Amino acid sequence: MKTRLLKQLAVVCSVACTSSLSTFANTTPKPEELRQRCVPALSPLPAAMPGAEKDTPALVNLGKTLFFDVRLSANNSQSCNSCHAVDKGRGGVDNEPTSPGAYGKRGGRNSPTVLNAGLHSSQFWDGRAADLSAQAKGPILNPIEMAMPNEQAVVDKLSAIPDYQKSFAKAFPGDAKPLTYDNIARAIAAFERTLITRDRFDDFLKGQNAALSTDELKGLDLFVTIGCTACHNGPTVGGNSYQKRGLIHPPKIEDVGRFAVTKDDDDKFKFKVPSLRNISLTAPYFHDGSRGKLEEAVKDMAWEQARPQAVRRRSEIADDLPECARRQGTRLVGNQAAREPLRKRGRSSLSHRGVRVPMAVTGLTDARGAIAILDWRYAPPEVRVEQTKVKVFAALQSESN
Repeated sequence: MKTRLLKQLAVVCSVACTSSLSTFANTTPKPEELRQRCVPALSPLPAAMPGAEKDTPALVNLGKTLFFDVRLSANNSQSCNSCHAVDKGRGGVDNEPTSPGAYGKRGGRNSPTVLNAGLHSSQFWDGRAADLSAQAKGPILNPIEMAMPNEQAVVDKLSAIPDYQKSFAKAFPGDAKPLTYDNIARAIAAFERTLITRDRFDDFLKGQNAALSTDELKGLDLFVTIGCTACHNGPTVGGNSYQKRGLIHPPKIEDVGRFAVTKDDDDKFKFKVPSLRNISLTAPYFHDGSRGKLEEAVKDMAWEQARPQAVRRRSEIADDLPECARRQGTRLVGNQAAREPLRKRGRSSLSHRGVRVPMAVTGLTDARGAIAILDWRYAPPEVRVEQTKVKVFAALQSESN
């Protein structure tokens, strides 16, 4: 199954072309240079998922059978594939905002894709499962999902099937009792570790300059320049961190996200960053499935996380900076005199007390002065956006003096 990250890159290009970033979008980047910019944040998918080296063919085959077996649900109506469909060219999801369970009730969150999930740092939107095996145990016993009453009921049901007795004995030859609830989860996880998807984006990252089209190169250039890789990074382009919805403009949501797991106030409204692999196949989007089109999701993220135009002008920045930052540096951003020393000295980034933020100073000007586009890709994740802005403006102050 081919990945669909490339469509995401083209969508980023089309959305951003309507903004002041059209300067970037009208110029096709050189593949070699663009790849160098991608390498720190993005990487090709590996040959295998962690743990796959221990998976035997018998274990994988058993896991595949279990994944598609509706008998894992209370009324024989739901399988893992019901919500995480990997057949018929689907993207590891059911394309529903939230998924219907065995008795018709719907869960509270969108079903994330199972494709490449073994490369994520954790499972579920709130990260409550550490790995694929832990994740596989949850839905089977969830009263809204597959609705089995308890672990022993699952084991008893499968033990009554002769073929499963043989398959578990073959997959777990060293176990005195091979058919256990833990081994059911282990087998499903082994099958899911085979669900790796690769395509031309991996070819590009490995050095094939012609792997991406012109529009895809422009989209990737914007994706990196705007700073999407601050959250969507790694081989799965996401799936390895938790971020709060709406760092700039918070949306109105009731789901508290990871806070339900950790009870840490700092985790309120944080969710695991979704992978962008196969993104055009996995609609609808976000934890609640609230956006049905990829273009809508991209625009939402631009507004909530990075501003719709990803452009920092003097009049814009002053409104959302702490007062100390306004006093310290806002006068410099729209000031030609502040921009010239940086450009003449070939500055590509700003540093202040160990915080490095790459910077692209454009030649664009308007009535309010120069427009500076800041690239937040390498801002340390532990530094909050507001703090980073203060440090950047302090750096602008010192660099222009």
